[in-house]
Amino acid sequence: MTEDKSYYFCGIGGSGMLPLAMIVKAAGAQVAGSDRALDQGRLADKFRWLQDRGIKLFQQDGSGLGEGSQILIASAAIEETVPDVARATALGCKRMTRAELLAEHFNAMASSIAVGGTSGKSTVTGMIGWILTEAGRDPTIMNGAVMKNFANDDAPFASSRVGRSALMVSEVDESDGSIVLFHPEVAVLNNVSLDHKSLEELRILFGNFVAKSRHAIWNHDDVESQALMDGLVLPDSSSFGFLEGADYRAEHVEEKPLGSTFILRNGGTDHAVSLQVPGRHNIANALAAIAASCAIGVPVATAISAIGTFQGLARRFDIVGSAEGVTVIDDFGHNPDKIAATLRTLKAFPGRVIAFFQPHGFGPIRKMGAELASVFAEYLDGDDRVILCDPVYFGGTVDRSLGSETIVNAINAAGGRAEYIPVREDCGDRMAELAESGDRIVVMGARDDTLHGFAESILAKSARK
Repeated sequence: MTEDKSYYFCGIGGSGMLPLAMIVKAAGAQVAGSDRALDQGRLADKFRWLQDRGIKLFQQDGSGLGEGSQILIASAAIEETVPDVARATALGCKRMTRAELLAEHFNAMASSIAVGGTSGKSTVTGMIGWILTEAGRDPTIMNGAVMKNFANDDAPFASSRVGRSALMVSEVDESDGSIVLFHPEVAVLNNVSLDHKSLEELRILFGNFVAKSRHAIWNHDDVESQALMDGLVLPDSSSFGFLEGADYRAEHVEEKPLGSTFILRNGGTDHAVSLQVPGRHNIANALAAIAASCAIGVPVATAISAIGTFQGLARRFDIVGSAEGVTVIDDFGHNPDKIAATLRTLKAFPGRVIAFFQPHGFGPIRKMGAELASVFAEYLDGDDRVILCDPVYFGGTVDRSLGSETIVNAINAAGGRAEYIPVREDCGDRMAELAESGDRIVVMGARDDTLHGFAESILAKSARK
């Protein structure tokens, strides 16, 4: 499908672009790309890694496009005035979105698992990919985050894996509506809640996604998912959750600071399960991954054995380190569900929480700012603190009338203790100043690959106190 084609990725350093570029390159395509970071003179490690693998990189000035046979991979929302787009148009290059190229590759597979839902997609995708690999199924995996089990010196940015079988597992995105492009054998629906689109839109998108599958895996405990599934007639389905009636049910749960144990009840049989990733949300993720793997023939005992060695994903409750009794955690939390899951995991154990949040744009503040403030106010109490800087802003004409201070004001009005400090580095200084032995500092946010380095800087400052 991709052999001998030439793809040019506009924004190749993105979390969805980089792994796809590696997948199509492994399939025999020529790959090159540009990135805004290169325009700013930032040659990060990931760009050097791409260059070492024979991928030519350019600034986003159109210089990397020289032939009409090249296929431009770019966001549907990118303006026609961007030099790469203008150059591609002038050359007559075909243009595809990242999702269109991924769906073309995914739908050509003989067997496939697509993971959808508002939260947990990357983790469940990584869990399924690891189970399938350990089961000898040799899958191709497309993820939006680095999977620690696959990361090594040769593949430090292991957000994808290229297998030799005709089996693929991929997370799929509802935020841009591209989930409609995928036709999976097994469809996983983690949950349905407010994020990028209204609930009405999400119900339609997820309902159509599940209806196209041969076997649906769905969250029995999620009210929206339950209502959606009640209205569908499917060839086969399996549910997962903690409540009575789930096909894959977790019982006798014991949460630990860095993992958990539980009993999986399936078909009247009990299985002991141990996880290396913490939180009830990760128990639900593991149930979904086990159910999906079993749906394509992996024995449940094999799936349970593999899930016990799953190490997690970068920036998903990623413990950066501890210094002077202060632990720093880096996390991808950016919508109400994800942030609630992270805070719930932290508050299950003693110690003050200092939560930093960088909103991933002005649009999300307008869409879910009230819900975000409500989550912080609900889960944090006493001496816990919340600190926000200004949102991620990459330019453009977006309405910036509502900023981070609106979330801070709402948290304080609800009885919380929040501060708005516009500049991120100043937030780091403030957290290091506040931190005392026994505290947990959690850095949360999305769409900014410098956040992990920011978390590391806070740890270093805490060590110097």
